[in-house]
Amino acid sequence: MKKKILLVAMAAIMALGTKAQVVMPKETPELEFALQLKVTLGEAFGINNMQHGRRTVIPITGGTFEGPHIKGTIMNGGADYQLNAPDGRTELEAIYCIKTDDGVYIHVRNRGIIANGKDADGKPTFYFKAAPQFEAPADSKYGWLNNTLFVCAPDFNQDFKGIVLNVWRVK
Repeated sequence: MKKKILLVAMAAIMALGTKAQVVMPKETPELEFALQLKVTLGEAFGINNMQHGRRTVIPITGGTFEGPHIKGTIMNGGADYQLNAPDGRTELEAIYCIKTDDGVYIHVRNRGIIANGKDADGKPTFYFKAAPQFEAPADSKYGWLNNTLFVCAPDFNQDFKGIVLNVWRVK
């Protein structure tokens, strides 16, 4: 009897799984521009034959940032640590600090993906997005950075020697 009940329950679960429908969400998160980082970079170096691919290290030497509620400089001493897989995918993790114009230091850890591929028609595609995480003093006027998700994308259209990253807050 128990075996029969178990079989019926499993059949019902399987039937539900094949007929399950996705209910579209009522809200889509909005993005709000938060800041633009103009990051100056040092000479990159690479280490071949790592366990998961080639490791590239790009020193972060400085720069500036500005947004509607924040402005300052990027501190020298951080780096972008990239893991380049043989399939063309790169995982990045940049770790650095910024200093606001009023003297507040904020730690930044930016993780992302760079991928080259092809679309359904075989045309080349390029994807580069990241998710910076800010760690600001909780008791400062920048404490809001600690409790917000962010996304960023590069801006290659600017005449700047380094990398320009536009950052949006997910609302």
